[in-house]
Amino acid sequence: MAINVVLFEPEIPPNTGNIARTCAATGSSLHLIEPLGFSVDDKHLKRAGLDYWDLLDLNIYPNIEEFLKAHPQGKFFFSTTKAEKLYTDVTYEDECFLVFGKETAGLPKELLHKNMDKAIKIPMIENEKARSLNLSNSVNIVLYEALRQTGFMHLK
Repeated sequence: MAINVVLFEPEIPPNTGNIARTCAATGSSLHLIEPLGFSVDDKHLKRAGLDYWDLLDLNIYPNIEEFLKAHPQGKFFFSTTKAEKLYTDVTYEDECFLVFGKETAGLPKELLHKNMDKAIKIPMIENEKARSLNLSNSVNIVLYEALRQTGFMHLK
């Protein structure tokens, strides 16, 4: 019983380390889709997660196809600045998957095109210089809304 956080081809070790720490502290599972922009043994990644790594349910997949094949019945939410629905406009369930794209490019256009009905966004000002929020901040915002909606399950 957990919310699943999915990072598609993450590139920046401290972002993934911060997300790993949040997942560990909330009992959420972390799924990484390769290629990664770093090694999971990276010192910056480990430092960001501090001593939480032994609490983390970490799963790594060679590509998006293998990830989707491993979770055919999953309820997915795809985070993108291109969505119409806000992250607060959907109903999250236990064991749902919150999918986030890589820092420099987001999620693949083909994946979004097939799943726009499941796409969510965090509202921001309209300004070409403010393209997106930091990945670890975005994950925290959406994850905590999912946890709130599911009654913070096993958290105290």
